[in-house]
Amino acid sequence: MHIQFPVTETALDEPNGLLAFGGDLRPERLISAYRHGIFPWYSDGEPILWWSPAPRAIFLPDQFKPSKSLRKYFRKSGYQVTLNKACHEVIRLCADSRGAEETWITDEMKQAYQLMHNLGHCHSVEVWRNDELIGGLYGIQVGTIFCGESMFSLADNASKIALWIFCQHFTAHGGTLIDCQIMNDHLASLGAVEIERGPFMQFLQLQRDAILKEGCFQPRELYQA
Repeated sequence: MHIQFPVTETALDEPNGLLAFGGDLRPERLISAYRHGIFPWYSDGEPILWWSPAPRAIFLPDQFKPSKSLRKYFRKSGYQVTLNKACHEVIRLCADSRGAEETWITDEMKQAYQLMHNLGHCHSVEVWRNDELIGGLYGIQVGTIFCGESMFSLADNASKIALWIFCQHFTAHGGTLIDCQIMNDHLASLGAVEIERGPFMQFLQLQRDAILKEGCFQPRELYQA
């Protein structure tokens, strides 16, 4: 079955980036969406809504600079950071930590991204304290780009540390960009920047078939404070 989305230039200005609705969250459709700069975002009771906002919020992982206070906190925290050790749980906690009224990560979304993990497309970073999962993030890999979906934190600085350590690891394996989709105050405070849709799409087209260094997303321990 051929899956085709409208071109992203036809996305609405208001609401910003709305491109299409309907369809499903099968892996084939999700992979096609992310390869074309599109992602699903909707609430329970709505049809699936597909978005390509402008401008786009991004991190350049090789330029992520943690503050001195964050470095100091992490050294004393005892936190452990891992990769792809508990992706299903990270997805669940990203939804649960926001509460039923605020999250867009519906049961349908959770199941879809957990399946994407099983198929090798969705990856997670976990932060642990004494074997308790206290923070993390997850997203979809497209070539050398990581399309971040959500993060959560149940302890001080846990999500910031997940992002910081992942940026180091991703850069070392040839990662070039982390897509954050839509800017918010939290992302801005971490150093996210905005680029227009055109340059983002051009970069995506160049990088979506590029290959990371071998073993980038192999489950492993990334750091022990």
